Amino acid sequence: MRLLQGDCRELLPGIIKETERPVIVTDPPFNVGYHYDTYGDRMDETEYYGMLAGLLRLAPAVVIHYPEALHRLSIAAGQAPERVVSWVYPSNTRRQHRDIAFYGVAPDFTRVRQPYRNPGDMRVRELARRTGGAALYDWWEVDQVKNVSREKTAHPCQMPVEVMERVVGVLPDGVTVIDPFMGSGTTGVACVRRGVDFIGIELDPAYHRIAERRIGEESCLIGS
Repeated sequence: MRLLQGDCRELLPGIIKETERPVIVTDPPFNVGYHYDTYGDRMDETEYYGMLAGLLRLAPAVVIHYPEALHRLSIAAGQAPERVVSWVYPSNTRRQHRDIAFYGVAPDFTRVRQPYRNPGDMRVRELARRTGGAALYDWWEVDQVKNVSREKTAHPCQMPVEVMERVVGVLPDGVTVIDPFMGSGTTGVACVRRGVDFIGIELDPAYHRIAERRIGEESCLIGS
């Protein structure tokens, strides 16, 4: 487990070279002009998708973004994803879902269980008791992290741990997950829960401190 503070564009190539079986897992900045404390989320579109495409050239990657952004990324990288999952959530905005694209790595949905539909059906309850749940569908209904959520931090675009646990859980055994845009550390928390090695990079010192605290607390809970 390594948590680094700095620019992923400078740090990531060296980390990839020295890491066995790396898989990049990230929810990158949206590039919509949001102003963070240490940087502005606004790059030229060609530069932005060129940067993300560069990640795909370094290692297999799982990228969470809006559908049209993943389409542009695939064109920029000259690479189609192995699989795409839709993460769907209720929202008061026009955005009701994001996609999760697996580039260069095939997810195994049988590795993570979820509740069956129609849980009130007696036959379904018996099946759930024997199997522990259904294999994951490619349509994940998980609420966003809201201001009243227990896991909410100061980060404005925080991912739910449940989503990242599913992503990490369907990856092959023995990989090291690398999140170059670590934010508040949700991917790292998911890796601790799943027993997966993790390397995180975050540019903003304040968010890096939040990630250190969250991942440290989760590690203590798992170890106790």
